[in-house]
Formats: sequence, C-alpha cells, structure tokens
Amino acid sequence: MSINKIILIFFFCIANIAQANVVCNAARNTEKVVVAGGSLTEIMYFLGLQKKIVALDVTSSYPEEAKKLPSIGYVRALSTEGVLSLSPTLIIGEDDMGPENVVDQIKRTNVDMRIIPETHSVEGIKRKVSCLGNIFSVKEKTQKKISTHLDPLIKELEDIQAKNKKYKKKILLILSMQGTSPVVAGLETPGDGFIKMTGASNAMTSFKGWKPVSPESLILANPDYILITSRGMRNFSSINELVKQPALSLTNAAKNYKIIDVNGMAMLGFGPRGISTALEIARKIYGKNL
Repeated sequence: MSINKIILIFFFCIANIAQANVVCNAARNTEKVVVAGGSLTEIMYFLGLQKKIVALDVTSSYPEEAKKLPSIGYVRALSTEGVLSLSPTLIIGEDDMGPENVVDQIKRTNVDMRIIPETHSVEGIKRKVSCLGNIFSVKEKTQKKISTHLDPLIKELEDIQAKNKKYKKKILLILSMQGTSPVVAGLETPGDGFIKMTGASNAMTSFKGWKPVSPESLILANPDYILITSRGMRNFSSINELVKQPALSLTNAAKNYKIIDVNGMAMLGFGPRGISTALEIARKIYGKNL
C-alpha cells in the first residue's frame, strides 16, 4: 500500500471520528424526542429515558410498552410532515433512516436531528449506547449501566470465543424465504456481524448483502447451525417442516436439527439485547465445551 493511500485512510478515519463526536454531543433540548430505529428505542428504555419519547417508528417493538406510543411509520419510509407534525425538539435515527430526501428536508429545518453511527459488533453496540448517553447528558449513568449490565455479558462472550477458536462453527442466518429459496446473510450485513459476535463464522462468504441462495450453494456451504428469524419461521409449522425443505435438507445443520429460531430485532437490531442474544446462541452452540 502506498504512503499516499495510507495518509488518505488515516484522514478518512479521523474525519469519521470527528463526525461521530459531533453527532454524540449533548443536545440542547431533549424534552420531545422522535425515534426512528428499534435499537435506539431499546437504548432509550435501557437508560430510563423513555418518558422523553413522543413518537417512534414501527421497528420499535421492544419493550412491549413502546408499541403504545404514536407511530411515524417505517424507519426507511418516513414522511417529513409526519415527523415534524409532532413538534419534536430532537430527532434521533439509525443510519438507515430515510428516504434520503426526507432526511435532507428535515436537516433544512431548525430541528436538532442526529443520525447515530452503527457498527455491527459488540463494541459498536457499546458506542451507540454511550452516544445516546452523551446526547441526553447522562454520561455517568450510562457508563454505570454499561459496566453493570453489558460488560459482564461481553466478558462471558469473549471467554466462550477464546475457548472455542478451534471448534469454530459455521452458521447460516436466514432472514426469510423467497419461494423455496432462503434469503440469507452474506458478508457486510447485520447478520454477518451477529454471527461473528457469537464466535462462529458465516457459512456464506461468497457474496455481500442479503441474497436468496440455491440448494447447491447451501450444500457447498454446509452450515453446522442455522439461525432463522422468528418472522421467517412463521412460514413453517415446526422445525420438522423446515428441515425437510429441499434447499436445506442436505446440510449438516438440518440433518442434526441444529436450527435456532431467534427474534429478528434482538438479533439484528444491535441494541443491548444483541449482546445477550449472541451470548445465548454461543452457549447453545458451544455448550459442551464450556
């Protein structure tokens, strides 16, 4: 790699860090908050800030009581009028908040809007929690919550990963079914990040993004375990029916009934639940070796 390229990467990283710091600066007024993103709602409740929420998007389904709040629609299909009609003093959104023209229109108003950076990892979750703690000026409380509730789970997760490097299992993560083909997590997806959090490896490394895959590709990948979202599992009456699917039946995971039904938002939302969910999966996968 040339010295010029290294310098460019360095300054790019510095710029990203600076931008993240600005996004996470304390807000002036947090009395009426609109939330666009399930993980951010989860963090608000985790930090005891839920009374500040005046509305949220439909992916904000946890905890259950959050569903009682007014809705602004789907995080990627918002309307400028719908969001601003609530007269929010602060809008916080995940990095896929959209559409882009709506985000641009809101930015041109005087409303304080923060798009929270996201990395699909344990450290990414901690940074997101810390960012909201800074925005709402509860930094000390936030760090205490992290050290008390999240760090012990992370420590156990890291211990499991360290003990089982030589047993690393391959996981296939199914988001949904497209006809008879499962739509699965490739590289650079939240699913790929979650799999790595468990200490396992992604069975699908030949492509990026979410894609439907053929039986031939699945046989070649031959995962040891299959994770499927609860929404995807709704297409089947039982695990028995799922393992008989032609696209899956010849894999080791299906033959050995190593199928785990997981709540999609808990697994892919990358809020605090993501850490405990990854730990739960790691215990199931590596339980005999703990």
